[in-house]
Amino acid sequence: MNKSELIDAIAERADVPKAQAGRVIDALTDVVGDELADGSQVSLVGFGTFVVRERPARSGRNPRTGEAIQIAASRTPSFKAGKALKDRVN
Repeated sequence: MNKSELIDAIAERADVPKAQAGRVIDALTDVVGDELADGSQVSLVGFGTFVVRERPARSGRNPRTGEAIQIAASRTPSFKAGKALKDRVN
């Protein structure tokens, strides 16, 4: 499912216009992104939690040349599914 299909499904289930559903999806992604950028987490009970994970610096290899390279530390967004979502999928 892509973004436009998600908007269509939400508009149908919530009985709202597609434009409004699109704005809600955009607002949700903006808010989650802003909170993660600030180092916070976003928890949706029954669905899951969006968190930022720290990845330490490490050494790696360039696959083309085999040369050793240093990979910088980074922060990456992560999602941990909640119990209700896991149960629904299984």
